[in-house]
Amino acid sequence: MPGPTTYFDPATTSHLDPRTRDLVERRARSLGSAYRLFYRTPLEFVRGEGAHLFTADGTDYLDAYNNVPSVGHAHPRVAAAIAEQAARLSTHTRYLSRATVDYAEDLLGTFPAHLGNVMFTCTGSEANDLALRIVRAATGRRGVIVTENAYHGVTTEVAALSPSLVGADAVADWVRVVPAPTPGTDFAAAVAAAIDSLDAAGIGLGCLIVDTIFASDGVLPDAPGLAAAARAAQAAGGLLVADEVQPGFGRLGDGLWGFDRHGLVPDLVTLGKPMGNGYPVAAVVARPELVDAFAARGRYFNTFGGNTVAIAAAQATLDVVREEGLVARAARLGAVLAEGLRAIGGSVVEVRGCGLFLGVQLGDEGTAREAVNALEERRILIGASGLRNDTLKVRPPLALSDADAERLLDGLAAVLG
Repeated sequence: MPGPTTYFDPATTSHLDPRTRDLVERRARSLGSAYRLFYRTPLEFVRGEGAHLFTADGTDYLDAYNNVPSVGHAHPRVAAAIAEQAARLSTHTRYLSRATVDYAEDLLGTFPAHLGNVMFTCTGSEANDLALRIVRAATGRRGVIVTENAYHGVTTEVAALSPSLVGADAVADWVRVVPAPTPGTDFAAAVAAAIDSLDAAGIGLGCLIVDTIFASDGVLPDAPGLAAAARAAQAAGGLLVADEVQPGFGRLGDGLWGFDRHGLVPDLVTLGKPMGNGYPVAAVVARPELVDAFAARGRYFNTFGGNTVAIAAAQATLDVVREEGLVARAARLGAVLAEGLRAIGGSVVEVRGCGLFLGVQLGDEGTAREAVNALEERRILIGASGLRNDTLKVRPPLALSDADAERLLDGLAAVLG
């Protein structure tokens, strides 16, 4: 099965304490077998604060995995904005809302001028699904190019172009999979060949979609050949979709958006996870003429996408990112972590990343799996990614402190060194 191998194995419940085993078994009966839990011993958290999660008995875990609460678990300013708006009004975008327009203008002000419209959804998966619909309406073509272990969401259409979710051999027939851009590969040539393949099949290129940190491909910040591949796709009449669901909102420590680092000129940008610090809000940012082409074929509405509570959460989150200097903090602490990780040696093969999004490549999948579980035993939460599941994914909330970074490095050194 594709995807990380650091999940809990439901066949091993016998080693769990009675209370945890009972909850795991009840969960399996009621939620079904498709869900997954992390770690050899599943964890139950009851509270979060900053970059920390707490169990019922008060045990403190350092969260170096969850980028969804981007400005920190239970950030008081975001929580207050949600509570205040929920107590006042929660309704949809078919009514005028000054706060929605204010936020839209604020958000668009962080993008290049050619990206002049924003359309709100609830999740990054929905955002990528909507982007696909816009691509097809604007280009008249449905072919999509993705990297070989990409993940872009869980809707029927987006899952069909997410090899890390369904497997590279199970993507849709209108999808072409290319190797991720790493040193020694010719990413632009691979994309050009994929364009030719789509043309030969009578499908045609609709878009090239890339997660601008290539998180599921193992965290690839340099992405050699990406800019040339993007230009080739656009020259062929396709659109460039920059998936900023994971790298966006300052995580990379170099402006708010990952596509800027590569000199890309995207036609559409998709946003998700960190946008509302955990409250479900996401978006597509697009060239207005593409939205017009989509609108000529139908209208867009999403009952909960961009509702007034979601907008309150999103505005508070964006304000916190700016006012607490979290982009600069991501750059500074990311550099500290990268330097410390490279000094560990041991089982560390390579450290890649920028800002607070780092990939620590180890020797093999088994080493990464053991490292993830050994870190959990030291009360540090981390994940794994990459085509071979051999890369630790370090992606903490941007609220990470200097003391948190030191604790993380100490734990990683103890496990990997």
